[in-house]
Amino acid sequence: MSTYAYNALKNNKIQVSGKVEALSPSDARKKIREMGLVPTLVVDSSGSKSDKKSDSKRTAKTVGALSLREKIDFTSTLEILTSTGIPIIEALLFVEQNSDSMKIRKITHDFRKQIIDGSTLGETLEKYRHIFGKVYIGLVKAGEDSGELDKTLSRMLELLKKQENVKGKVIGALIYPSVVVALAFIAILVMLIFVFPAFDEMFNNLGKPLPPITKACMNMGVFMKNYWPVVVAALIFVPIGCFKLYQRDDVRQIIDKIVLRLPMLSEMMRFSNFSNFIAVLQVSYEAGIPIIDCLALANLTMDNFVLRNAIKDVAAKVQQGTHLSVALRAVSQVPNMMTFMIATGEQSGRLGDSLFHCGSFIDKKLDATIDAFTKLIEPMLMIFIGGIVGLLGLALYLPLFQAYQT
Repeated sequence: MSTYAYNALKNNKIQVSGKVEALSPSDARKKIREMGLVPTLVVDSSGSKSDKKSDSKRTAKTVGALSLREKIDFTSTLEILTSTGIPIIEALLFVEQNSDSMKIRKITHDFRKQIIDGSTLGETLEKYRHIFGKVYIGLVKAGEDSGELDKTLSRMLELLKKQENVKGKVIGALIYPSVVVALAFIAILVMLIFVFPAFDEMFNNLGKPLPPITKACMNMGVFMKNYWPVVVAALIFVPIGCFKLYQRDDVRQIIDKIVLRLPMLSEMMRFSNFSNFIAVLQVSYEAGIPIIDCLALANLTMDNFVLRNAIKDVAAKVQQGTHLSVALRAVSQVPNMMTFMIATGEQSGRLGDSLFHCGSFIDKKLDATIDAFTKLIEPMLMIFIGGIVGLLGLALYLPLFQAYQT
């Protein structure tokens, strides 16, 4: 007989703990159920923890980042199993044996060992903070504390799906103009490197000085052809350097300020940021997390540096006793409808419902903004491509026109 420590739910709400003597973990779970409890954690109290903790650290270092789709699949399976009353250890064992992702199988294997050793799911997730993030871990801990882990996982699943949807919409709106600009850049390189040098001999036979625009294109083409390794290196390292520079906080702040001043792009960035912000705020509030902690978790989803600093000021004012709607109203980037709906929820005592409707409103505005951006970008790209083609054509044929006139 061994002594097993357990955590269990009484009446599916109250979390209790204790110890029971049994022959095996399955026998211990059977005895716990006979007491009218639902076991959530059963561990051998004589087990050793040091080796498993070191194994966990090694696994956390070797496993790379999970994609958003992998997080959704992991959370979805775990939510379905826990909602049917299956203990968390057995749910993790199922995920470990049936997941298509090797990363998830490694992670769930470590999760299961740590929970058997006495850790909670939230404590185990802390070792994978770089993979799951503070929002995910904070919500899971709140679900464990309240005894509603299955409901919290369901909310987390909705949140992840919404983030995937918003990310897909924004990326989809930016893919088309990015591809067109990239193709135009390639066309310019081909014209400068191969087409203009082919006309070099003919231009020299004209006996006339070349127009400034033609001369500039010819010089650039000759330079690129003679020093092509420099051009290739620039194409590789300049984007990398720009990305590294963008990661600096001072540069990010300047760029984010500029983005928020651009007519159409600013609306898309604002609504995409506040869509994720409201979603996390609603989910964490409904999970029973204090409003200050809700704001801290929700602020982690803000990509824009300026908006993130503004929400930090909002959280500081709320901590001093200011109503959330009043603190948000002082931020110029926050939509007026958002502050009005939150104020209504605070006055009626139904802030959770107001946050839900507020999220629906912001999602509709985001969809409308993306549609308008897509419709506006097409004629602008046509003008851009037409201007490039016209400029190159003018540079190529202007010397011929001048020769014909003389």
